[in-house]
Amino acid sequence: MYDGYVKEFGADIDIKAFWELYLGRDEKYRIRHKLSDGTKIPKGVDLNFRQPRSELERKIQGLIGEWNGRKLAESEAELAAQEARLATAEAKLAVKETKTALNEQRIATNKIKQMTRWIEDAKRTKHDPTRDDRIFPDWYAPVLFVENGKRVVRPMRYHCRPAGMDPSIDRTKTGQVSGTYNARRDNLTRFWRNQFGHTHGLMLAETFYENVDDGKGGSKEIQFRPRTGETMFIACLYSHWVDPAGKEPDLWSFAAITDEPEPEVAAQGHDRTIINIKPEYVDAWLTPEGRSDEELFAIFDDRRHPYYELVKAA
Repeated sequence: MYDGYVKEFGADIDIKAFWELYLGRDEKYRIRHKLSDGTKIPKGVDLNFRQPRSELERKIQGLIGEWNGRKLAESEAELAAQEARLATAEAKLAVKETKTALNEQRIATNKIKQMTRWIEDAKRTKHDPTRDDRIFPDWYAPVLFVENGKRVVRPMRYHCRPAGMDPSIDRTKTGQVSGTYNARRDNLTRFWRNQFGHTHGLMLAETFYENVDDGKGGSKEIQFRPRTGETMFIACLYSHWVDPAGKEPDLWSFAAITDEPEPEVAAQGHDRTIINIKPEYVDAWLTPEGRSDEELFAIFDDRRHPYYELVKAA
């Protein structure tokens, strides 16, 4: 997943940061003993370490192996429990159909499908870009930025927490993920003022997903990708958050910048589209200090406009 950054930009990979990310996930598991509390890392990132080339990469490979082993064992135990639950429900239904038994049958069946999928995924070693490289808010992904004059790739959380802000900004009042995983263009000089013009990053992507109204009072997920097949250069802002009290670990996080929707995206019912900048603007975007807002906005105005074709509607 990060090989593209090396090939495309000659970037240095901050292997130590990747090791610290995996080590932190392992430590959280050992403290809480619950896989769902772990740091979320796409399988596509894991697969970069199948053939380690350094001692740190070997350590990362070991941490990944331990994690997958625990996940596999816990998933197999849960699968057995749900299969027993299903058998109990079906035995009751064979005698008499009740709402409780039908509900138990439904839940167990769905859980079995989920556990089976997780088990297959834990065992799989072949790269599936559609599944393995996808990220969600709060997941970690490689981000390219310039540090000390060099292009560097570091894992960052896709959900930006601006430096100096309280961690509570990560969640809404109802406990949902806040919207700071995306940064609207029309808000860059206000909410994002301390990042825009200062800490810029770039994320490579082949496809993106959006949720739109399904016309039935709910929503559906749709997937887009450039018809040209080109890799998208997504403009991002990042921040290095440090706990002033020194109790919480440092957090590197980022947000993808969005603008008014491309026509084909708007036609599907979504009101924003990520900004896909041209390769010739990468240097300028990644070195924003001293550049005017007008110069930076001009990069957006001259962005790439491949036709984003609809891949699927779920």
